[in-house]
Amino acid sequence: MPTLAEQLGRQVRESELHRPLEGTRVQCFACGHRCPIPAGFSGVCKVRFNRAGILYAPFGYVNSAYCDPIEKKPFFHALPGSRALSFGMLGCDLHCGYCQNWVSSQALRDFRSTLEFETVRPKDLVAMALRQGASSLVSTYNEPLITAEWAVAVFREAKAAGLTTGFVSNGNATPEVLAYIRPWVDLYKVDLKSFDDRKYHELGGRIAPILDSIGRIHQMGFWLEVVTLVVPGFNDSDDELGRMAGFLAGISRDIPWHVTAFHKDYKMTGPANTPAAALLRAAEIGRGAGLRHVYAGNLPAATGRLEDTHCPECRRVLIERVGFRVRANRLTAEGRCPHCATPIPGRWGAQSPAAGQQLRPDLVHIRCG
Repeated sequence: MPTLAEQLGRQVRESELHRPLEGTRVQCFACGHRCPIPAGFSGVCKVRFNRAGILYAPFGYVNSAYCDPIEKKPFFHALPGSRALSFGMLGCDLHCGYCQNWVSSQALRDFRSTLEFETVRPKDLVAMALRQGASSLVSTYNEPLITAEWAVAVFREAKAAGLTTGFVSNGNATPEVLAYIRPWVDLYKVDLKSFDDRKYHELGGRIAPILDSIGRIHQMGFWLEVVTLVVPGFNDSDDELGRMAGFLAGISRDIPWHVTAFHKDYKMTGPANTPAAALLRAAEIGRGAGLRHVYAGNLPAATGRLEDTHCPECRRVLIERVGFRVRANRLTAEGRCPHCATPIPGRWGAQSPAAGQQLRPDLVHIRCG
């Protein structure tokens, strides 16, 4: 029986995100590690590898594909109330101890993780999205940057079919990979996990590429939303939350910031689950830093109106939510407040299905893990 690494070694194509070094070594540009990889070895992510001086990247499979609300990504300023077909592969360039998708992201690091995947073509994923009434295709579950070539192949088909596309990412990007995906990716969610380089080292990365990428993603015209999982004792001090919020506000006060509740998972079972009061405090810090759109997540109906979208001028509720469900959407077709005509930043477009419509249980078509 072939090992998982051997099986995945067949589901590849030559990477477009690298440069040759001396001899048969290559340097990968898919993520902020910029791994120099000798022949016969893989990068930090374990899924991009050098075979005889050529870098290969994952291609032609999914570990999972689900159709669910776009609010679950979370995108709150993009196609509210619509469905997104989310798909993922295997592997990650970080190793966060609290990862909720560790069975796929840590597939080549942790023997307990999933060992299954299913081959699929880009047009098959697009057909599935259209069949299920999705308005978007989103690369998520594992880190999409390290499988960027596959995402671009899928998104070429998706854009031709009129679908919106998105990345749900840790943001550990490079200028090269952002330029590569920009023609094909509309929405980009970044997890800003901390504002401390030492803590990022604990998760397997560095803070500098993440901060640089957040600025670039906004500057390049992706629709950007940022999420911070508020972990008690790890990143929940007023000082650290304030520095994160201030950094985002310094780029644009219109960047939506989602402060979400941690729950014990994977290897991080020591900290207590995040209480609603901590999210309320984080949201107040975000608003105090000047951010116009701050949301609290993962605790439905427990954080007041912090799941709703408000007009930053007249403070009227424009989009009402409970969890991932849109209960009412009062935005005009042009994305303005109907009361004071203030434009609300986002990618509103045609919204499907109607606000509040629930997904049918038969919309889950692929789950290999």
